[in-house]
Amino acid sequence: MSYKSILVPLDGTEADSRALACAILVAQISNCHLNILHVQADSKEAVPLLGEGMSGAMIEEMIDLADRDANERSNLAHQNYEKFVADNDVTILERPVGAESLNSITAHWVQKIGREDEIVSRGGRISDLTIMARPKSDTERPSLMTLHAAIFETGKPVLIVPPEMPSQIGKRILIAWNGTSEAAAAVSAALPFLQRAEAITVLTIETEKALNRISGEELLRNLAWHGVTANTLKVAPGSETVGAIILAQCEQMNADLLVTGAYTHSRLIQIILGGVTRHIIAEAKIPVLAAH
Repeated sequence: MSYKSILVPLDGTEADSRALACAILVAQISNCHLNILHVQADSKEAVPLLGEGMSGAMIEEMIDLADRDANERSNLAHQNYEKFVADNDVTILERPVGAESLNSITAHWVQKIGREDEIVSRGGRISDLTIMARPKSDTERPSLMTLHAAIFETGKPVLIVPPEMPSQIGKRILIAWNGTSEAAAAVSAALPFLQRAEAITVLTIETEKALNRISGEELLRNLAWHGVTANTLKVAPGSETVGAIILAQCEQMNADLLVTGAYTHSRLIQIILGGVTRHIIAEAKIPVLAAH
């Protein structure tokens, strides 16, 4: 199993370099194709959000400012893409042509106009994996709404890149396992990494809710059929939150990838993240492979 088509959204900020640095590491694992996407904001969509009582001239001026900002971001994103292609000797290719193109690292640029969250979620559904850099603040793009859409609206895994991208990924992996369907989806999505890892720990936290769920030992038996060897670690909950316990164990084993299910507090409002998911996304110092 391997990733063959990866979506990498760019927004023309510093986050692009982190997302692309992670993308090339993943691409080198399985010689895959990178769909480099930039979504340019439609400034006209902002008109209904402007305050009442503004004159036509004021609205037009704000639209012009938004257009200039969008064009600048688009130019920067494309420059980041071109530098990435040149620095990594990546072949530009829109679609596979023969067997050779399936066994090399290729990429192509896609630019669209509209809502970033909607377009990323559509592109993620027809990709094996989406790679996104975590915003360093609530105001930095890519927006949290776009990240949430990638996680909860694609049905595919998302690899979230931390503020400091490590030099390697997937050598030492921690699986946060609680026996849920979300955790199972994350483990399945992580198989390309798990089959190449040097050390894997399946972490279970023994809460009351976990007593009737599938155990870590049962997961190990399934992974063995894929040629994956791992060990289990059971931790009793204490004064720390579950999210804090998971991240502490990542540091203790010097993990360079965390595999976890992604959860919400509401099935109707999916941008309201569960506490554990929210903590991990906000605080993890290593890449996080999440699936819902």
